[in-house]
Amino acid sequence: MQDVTVVRTSVQPPYAAHLRVYEPLAAYPEPERARWQAYAAERGPDAVEAAQPVAATVLEEQREALAELAARTPRALPERESGRAYLRVVDGVLYVCPWATRLRSWQALEELRAGAPVALLDTALPPAAREAAEADRERWRAEHPDARPWILTSRWEVPVRWFLPFGDEDRCFVPGGAGEEGDGGSGEEGDARPAALFYLVPMAQARRRVARAYRALREAVPEGDLARGAERIGRWLEEFHPRSLVELDYGGLVHLLGPERLLADRSAGELEEGLRALRAGDTAEALRVYGELTVRWRRVLALRYAN
Repeated sequence: MQDVTVVRTSVQPPYAAHLRVYEPLAAYPEPERARWQAYAAERGPDAVEAAQPVAATVLEEQREALAELAARTPRALPERESGRAYLRVVDGVLYVCPWATRLRSWQALEELRAGAPVALLDTALPPAAREAAEADRERWRAEHPDARPWILTSRWEVPVRWFLPFGDEDRCFVPGGAGEEGDGGSGEEGDARPAALFYLVPMAQARRRVARAYRALREAVPEGDLARGAERIGRWLEEFHPRSLVELDYGGLVHLLGPERLLADRSAGELEEGLRALRAGDTAEALRVYGELTVRWRRVLALRYAN
């Protein structure tokens, strides 16, 4: 296996959660399949088993992005696609979730344009740089009309709609502990590995849950935010291989929430309870559960304005 130099830093991932789809290796056409197979063979034990978090790979992606910024004048997006991916192995089957960094950078640029003041946007990314990035995207989109990201990212919160594909039984909480060589920490005494919280479920189960939720929500509150969110999530999941895996990773939010709140968090299970109440005709209970869940995550989101 190729030697890899691991650069250890104190960089922590941003306060962001991620919704990922891992497609089985067989879902990728040649020569892409052969490339991912060789990539996985080179990575060796970095292909993560189902019950383990991917925190080390998240840090690796973050460090690569920071290196892009530090190495030269910042650009609106990377010059080329990273060619890297998150990997998981379940029952001997390799699953691949490409980073698709350029595509996600274009999407992040759109979000930045929609949410940032013009003066700040012009300072961070001059209009000429943005125009060049948008022109690149239009050319790329014409050549890749069916492209879609394998990863959705949300900063400062987990959107409530993201819990729809999961149940409480899919929840995996990994307590923090002493850092070890290769876990993304420094490996030195006293270096703590943060806790992790993620959900992982087969695609068929995820689609089934979202479809059931959408039917119930469409009948009860067709114009509600959660009904519209269920439709968007359902359409996105339909873009992938039916034997894929779907993962919700709290990512850098673990540093914001802390181990006690992570241990107590049962957001997916609570949303399930609310949907069961809605299907049973108990609208008041469904609204109570949804209201409490929404308020709790809005309080987390509000921390982005704290100093």
